[in-house]
Amino acid sequence: MRLFILAGLICMMGCSKKATDYRSFLNGGEIIYPGTVSNIKVSPGNGRIQIRWQPSPDPSVKKYIVFWNNGIDSSVIPATTDKPGDTVKCIISNLSEYTYNFLIYSYDSAGNRSIASEINNIKVYGNSYLSSLYNRPYDIIEPGVYTSPTAVTLKFGTPDTINVTTEIRYTDANGITQQQWLSPDSTSISIDSYQPGSTIYYKSGYIPVRGAIDTFFVTYYDSLPHIPVLCNKSLFSALQLPNDVGTYEGQTGLDKLWDGSVGPQSYPNIFHSDGSHSLPHHFTFDMGQLYNELTHVEITGRNCCNNPDHFEVWGIADITNAATTLPGNDAGWKDEAIAKGWTLLQDVTRTDDGIAPFKINLRSDIPPVRYIRIRVLHVTSGDGSYSNISELSFWARP
Repeated sequence: MRLFILAGLICMMGCSKKATDYRSFLNGGEIIYPGTVSNIKVSPGNGRIQIRWQPSPDPSVKKYIVFWNNGIDSSVIPATTDKPGDTVKCIISNLSEYTYNFLIYSYDSAGNRSIASEINNIKVYGNSYLSSLYNRPYDIIEPGVYTSPTAVTLKFGTPDTINVTTEIRYTDANGITQQQWLSPDSTSISIDSYQPGSTIYYKSGYIPVRGAIDTFFVTYYDSLPHIPVLCNKSLFSALQLPNDVGTYEGQTGLDKLWDGSVGPQSYPNIFHSDGSHSLPHHFTFDMGQLYNELTHVEITGRNCCNNPDHFEVWGIADITNAATTLPGNDAGWKDEAIAKGWTLLQDVTRTDDGIAPFKINLRSDIPPVRYIRIRVLHVTSGDGSYSNISELSFWARP
């Protein structure tokens, strides 16, 4: 029993001594830890970040200090509220493109600081990220279309998921530079006042991650291809070259092809060939001016029958010595046409009834063209002599 009592006294003496050892390090004071911040969120940007947090409810907190670069750099933020529902924001600028770690401390007026709140692996973006960005693609098949003589609709492809906007710069009908913005969830944008033939520029903006505080714009503008313009039909006129098909009667001449009719027409408001030229047969007309880059043709059939479902579009800049001597249904016609300087602009096949307007891209490598020849190879009715068309339209880049 005496041994147990002695051992207990020794233990009590030992514990009592160790519990007070810390006092020698405090110089008579005690350690005070101000309250820490909570709910920290970080948003990256271009050479900077924004840090947000809910303040400590500790009323003794007078400021916060954010440290980075192993404590070498810091930013001081005054504590203006101790309401946990508020938000404290801090922008740290002049950062290199790098991944950083941050520490946030709360301080009271006596200089006591809280336990550190750590924020690790925060990516800051800059020129390297910027150089990886490209402008949103436009619709290659049809980048734009005129909706009136001075109004256009521009068409774009689907953007990257981090695209937030695309700036569109253009010249309006009065010659003034204008600006519009295309949202990422839209694939087209309308310009109500546009100067035909003027260049349209665009550049896209991106964010590296959702919630980023800066939008990164591509460093250069791209331009859209010039939007094809409807060729001026008031300049069109009929020609009658050797072996060209005639018309059924005076009311159904070639001029019906450019009279501005809309939609399929009925007899006699159509071009109707004569019955003396078996298919394939051709007709020729003058567009009235030279076009350096024809892009499209649209054909509208008659509202019932004899509509071309297989035809060729040919073009030439000058018809001097361009007349072919062989009829359109001769096996050697195509070779002779090429030898005379004609260029095949497109070989077109339709699989429907040939009635509705049908717009076709012309070949992209064609030379300048003023004169057009349409060679009809087959019609939907299977007739061997007659072809009917309501309207022909052509487009060219200005």
